[in-house]
Amino acid sequence: MRKSRNRITVFCLALLFLAAGAGCSIGRKQEQREEGSAYASALEALQAVAGAYTQEDRFAMYGGDQEHAVMDAPGSFDTGKTEELEATLGLPPDLADQLEEAASMVHMMNGNVFTGAAYRLKDNADKSAFAKAVQSALLKKQWMCGQPDTLAVLDADGTYVITAYGEAGVMETFQAYARSVFKNVTVLAEAPIA
Repeated sequence: MRKSRNRITVFCLALLFLAAGAGCSIGRKQEQREEGSAYASALEALQAVAGAYTQEDRFAMYGGDQEHAVMDAPGSFDTGKTEELEATLGLPPDLADQLEEAASMVHMMNGNVFTGAAYRLKDNADKSAFAKAVQSALLKKQWMCGQPDTLAVLDADGTYVITAYGEAGVMETFQAYARSVFKNVTVLAEAPIA
């Protein structure tokens, strides 16, 4: 009987230590999520936004650069393709050297209806200066096939900078879904395109 009690006690203590260890592990994972984004890449971050869209709000899209283009989803964008970054996403070529990685999602019929990108900047990059440079470039751009209504540059979870421009209603919807998937979204720049 005594051996049986000892085994039960040892078993209970083992369970207690396992539970305490799991609690610490869960706490560490929660702490990591609170410190940065839950998304491991710019592509994953943009996929989360696109994945949050309802069927009613979703639009035909493509993503990525020409070499890595994907249909109906965001895609990875090669940061070395500075001319394509500028032509497709409106990113000034001199900002490309500040990028670690990039991803995009663009309205299939007309990029002026919606064009969005997620960037992970290098550690030494200044997000505010980056946002102002993007805003300045988009406001100076000569638009073809119509003109977008507005632009926004967002800081998502302190990890990604998201740029977007397009029709006002589509932009509102995009920002609402971005706010739904990131823990913290801060507007770095926002302006009408006139």
